[in-house]
Amino acid sequence: MFAKPFYSSFLFFLLVGSAACRMQTAVSPPTATPIPISIAESAAPVNAASTGCENPIPANPLFGLSAWPQTNFCLHSVSYDEIRSGGVRKDRIAAINEPKFETVAEVNVWLADVEPVLVYRDGNDARAYPLQVLVWHEIVNDVVNGRPVVITYCPLCSAGLVFERVVAGDVLDFGTTGNLHHSDLIMYDRQTESWWQQFTGESIVGTMTGTQLTMLPSQIVSWGDFKTQFANGRILSPDTGYELYYGETPYINFESLTYDRVKFFDSELDDRLHPKRRVRGVRIGDTAIAYPYDLLAEVGVINDTVDGKPIVVFWQSGTTSALYSKVIAESRDVGASAIFDRQLNGQLLTFASAPDGFQDNETGSVWNLFGTAVSGPLVGEQLTAVPSHEFFWFAWAAFQPETQIYGQP
Repeated sequence: MFAKPFYSSFLFFLLVGSAACRMQTAVSPPTATPIPISIAESAAPVNAASTGCENPIPANPLFGLSAWPQTNFCLHSVSYDEIRSGGVRKDRIAAINEPKFETVAEVNVWLADVEPVLVYRDGNDARAYPLQVLVWHEIVNDVVNGRPVVITYCPLCSAGLVFERVVAGDVLDFGTTGNLHHSDLIMYDRQTESWWQQFTGESIVGTMTGTQLTMLPSQIVSWGDFKTQFANGRILSPDTGYELYYGETPYINFESLTYDRVKFFDSELDDRLHPKRRVRGVRIGDTAIAYPYDLLAEVGVINDTVDGKPIVVFWQSGTTSALYSKVIAESRDVGASAIFDRQLNGQLLTFASAPDGFQDNETGSVWNLFGTAVSGPLVGEQLTAVPSHEFFWFAWAAFQPETQIYGQP
């Protein structure tokens, strides 16, 4: 069934759709009670009409309307001409609403050390969400250490992001619209049926337009690295109530650099890099900058200063892609990355690659991909993470059009 490469959108959504049909009825999306939420004056929608507007949708839209009777389409911050259907209906890609978790010992049976996991930690509660599960569901509504969060993954953009799902004191539950903007996942909340851009965490259609979710620190690393760092961590179980091909991906060859076309993307591509090149993107102050993975793979470490802030970019091999080979554990090694503040307790550190991690030149301490000193004079110290994530270049450039590229003028 998955033997052929991912060449057409029809084939892909046939795979996702047919797999979704096998889900058990016990885990259908919950019914949410609508809540009245006012939009702050500072978050007024850019292109919004009045709530009494007529025909806000252009003729022949590229997305369906029948599933959205509660959505206020008069309020929107992006042009409807830029939104298009991804080929699946509302909730066809089913969010996980009651996630189950397993221990490291249990997960070692079915998850390979090189497989990618999205990591989120709150206090002593560290959790890993395997991409072999997220690639099929894209959204997990969870509560971590008492904090309601939404775990999101957009395979089309290679974007794994975590947000707090509390707005104005109300907890929101998220699902998938089946629609895309700049080829990025558009989520919706079940309380107001407003639409949200996954890449930014901002509502772009409906009552909540202009409202911003709080983005939380997260990173994608290998399962082997996670279990070494968090021996007591909890891992999202594939026991989801759905019969899907966990461990395999429907996005075979999606990351291939053979093709420079991006599906469901109608804007002009930034041709400074191949659209499917992975980058580590960060915005500090008024400066956005992308660190290409192919460059990071060559050097391992980049010491940089962005908008006056000294940072270090770590990269290491040993994490496979969920968007290339049929079996994720056997996919190409794309590595993993992170960005940290180089200032620690008033001391400015500079780093270099080391056989067992990353070593600072000032004390000789060795650090891991989580920014933790694992040996040397600073053992046990923790670098402060700088909010950043990995994306495909086309997505980062679409949402950060003024971005710089490290190593390019």
